[in-house]
Amino acid sequence: MAADAQPVGVALEVNGEPVRVEVPPDEPLADTLRGRLGLTATKIGCGVGACGICTVLVDGEPMSGCLLPTVLAAGRAVVTVEGLADRAPALTAALHEAFEAEGGYQCGICTPGQLTAAVALLERNPRPSEQEVRAHLAGNLCRCTGYAGIVRAVRAAAAETDGASRPVAVARGEEAASS
Repeated sequence: MAADAQPVGVALEVNGEPVRVEVPPDEPLADTLRGRLGLTATKIGCGVGACGICTVLVDGEPMSGCLLPTVLAAGRAVVTVEGLADRAPALTAALHEAFEAEGGYQCGICTPGQLTAAVALLERNPRPSEQEVRAHLAGNLCRCTGYAGIVRAVRAAAAETDGASRPVAVARGEEAASS
């Protein structure tokens, strides 16, 4: 940040809660989440958007938190791995169980990004093929598993949830509209 740059007030929603933070104009969202909001499950890996470890959902889309300046998240809904269970409870529980059963968890460094990206995929496509899972998770690097366990886990969670992968807010809105 330039020496004369003043902090900027940013209002956004994080894990369903309104938040207002004062940040330097160039502070990455991942730094704000970890350092200012204490949401430390969002890891920072490469810092250049290549590893996927810092993946968060911004308005439902997976994004690299290390690349997105917090000021550009103003007015948007951010979901970190800590907020996934509130967003998609059945899906998040199924993913955790499947990651454990299928060997998707190893060292844990990439896990928050993998889980966050998997939720985004399964919300959009509740029955992805193996190729679709691999393509969607291609931006999330893992040096421990060889991806086989992660891919199996995502597909197992999809089978387990059987379409229950929509975010709660969307599912409630649809139910209200059809009533």
